[in-house]
Amino acid sequence: MKAKMEIFSLAQTEALAKAFSEILKPPMIVLLVGDLGSGKTTFVKSVAKALGCDELVTSPTFTLHNTYEGKFTIHHFDMYRLSSAEEARAAGFAEFFDKRTLDGVVFVEWPENVEGLFGKVDFVVEISKISDRRREFVIREAKGL
Repeated sequence: MKAKMEIFSLAQTEALAKAFSEILKPPMIVLLVGDLGSGKTTFVKSVAKALGCDELVTSPTFTLHNTYEGKFTIHHFDMYRLSSAEEARAAGFAEFFDKRTLDGVVFVEWPENVEGLFGKVDFVVEISKISDRRREFVIREAKGL
């Protein structure tokens, strides 16, 4: 599966996130790829909202990991400040990527910084900022990653 869509508003992002949330089921791993300010955290916020999470969803840039409850547990990672999979393992994050014990769905921003950390990934969401109001989303099933 591969879907490509241009988004021009927060309402459209929320609609896309709602549709995407309907195919999520634990255990799953979703990688989010995009430059700073492209909308990765906004997308996770919108998915969490669609899954019934009432909590304030924020970027885990400094904490590296946030957990939210909705229809199921959502783990949100931001690996921007890490430089290797070894750093992530040393921080105790490897357990979140083992599907035998994973209790929810994991979203990872900046996965390229910790390459080699993940087992089987389910989806990759690539977000490109075209302009202040326009984004391009490419969502693909990550068979074999």
